[in-house]
Amino acid sequence: MNELTLSATLENVPLVTEFVDEQLETWGCSPKVQMQIDIAIDEIFSNIANYAYNPETGPATVRVSVNGEPLTVTITFIDQGVPYNPLEKQDPDISLAAEERQIGGLGIFMVKKLMDDITYEYRDGQNILIVRKAAESG
Repeated sequence: MNELTLSATLENVPLVTEFVDEQLETWGCSPKVQMQIDIAIDEIFSNIANYAYNPETGPATVRVSVNGEPLTVTITFIDQGVPYNPLEKQDPDISLAAEERQIGGLGIFMVKKLMDDITYEYRDGQNILIVRKAAESG
């Protein structure tokens, strides 16, 4: 498992993406899987940056592991911000026109659709969001 801790800011989204992508490339993850994971990273880390410590900023830790057969990527996002379970938010009604939908919620909906598994817990003063994706090679 590899770990990166940095300030939860929008400016650090590319650093988190690069950190995770390095791990994925080491394991030979397909470009499609890497792109899907990059989208999830952008959404999740941006949400932490925008909301966890608002209006302040604080630390966020990203852990990456690739294991199992078939290979599975597990990415854990940890922050000590305001407790928030994004999985409790109702999925948006995507059958409505964009102007008829409520604002928000589309990003985590996308993450749920792109990842194979997503879990959340609040433990020891920390938000812990874990996403998993099969790392098909190719």
